[in-house]
This record gives sequence, C-alpha cells and structure tokens, in this order.
Amino acid sequence: MFDDLQPDLDRLHTLRVWHALWLDRIERKIAWLERRKAEEDYGRRARPRPPEWVMEVGIGVGRPPVQVHAGHCHMIGSRRRPVTRDEARRLLAEGLRACTHCQPDTQLHIIDLAAPAPRRAAAPACPVNASRTLSAARTAVPQASLL
Repeated sequence: MFDDLQPDLDRLHTLRVWHALWLDRIERKIAWLERRKAEEDYGRRARPRPPEWVMEVGIGVGRPPVQVHAGHCHMIGSRRRPVTRDEARRLLAEGLRACTHCQPDTQLHIIDLAAPAPRRAAAPACPVNASRTLSAARTAVPQASLL
C-alpha cells in the first residue's frame, strides 16, 4: 500500500511521533483561532451603540461644557460625555457652541442660533490729500514708479 516508505521500523516510529506532534500543534492553533473569532463576534454583538450626540467638556473644576458634537464627528476631543437629543438641543439653545465640522445645530434643525457674521471693517481712508480731487489723485504718479 505505502511502498515508498522505508522498511526501517525505528524511522517509521519517529515519523509517527513527529506527525502526532505536528497534528497536536495544528489542532491547538485551530482551537485558539476559533476561540478568538468567537470572542470577536461576541465583542461586536455586545458593543454598546455609539452615542447620537456628545458634549465635549473642558478642563478644570466642574468640567464646563465646551461644544456639542454629533456622535460620529471625528473632531470630538478626549473629554466627552454622551447626551440625549433633547439635552443637545437645550445646550445649543442656551448658547453652547456647535461644532463647525459636524454642525449639530443644522442636524437638530435649530435655526438662527449661530452668531451673526461680523461686519467687514470699513475700507481704509485714501492716502491722497483730501484737497485733491479724484481725477487729480488718479493722474498723480507715485515717486517710486519714476525710478
């Protein structure tokens, strides 16, 4: 049946022991991988859902609130606390700053909470003497351009 094996009995016993050791090693590795996969599956099923809304808190006594974020925002700092939808709306209505990346105020359909855009500063006064007329100012050639 297995004519390619040597008729040496000692070598055959050695081969059988060697294969048994390898088979035991393979079975232990299979069992370890199956346990690991079962643990990962359990971890995925048992993982709590990420919060829908998050309040970022500051440093110091009382940890004052800093910003409101959507739960999926990548800009949330390490100091955070999950909040409910109603609490997020209340915090924004009280004037807490909304994240500019995830825009929770927009997602919560809160309108007109953003501070009005700052007005542009007035244009600087013209360096030309006020006694000159506009046409005289246009025709005046700066001294630096004559060089």
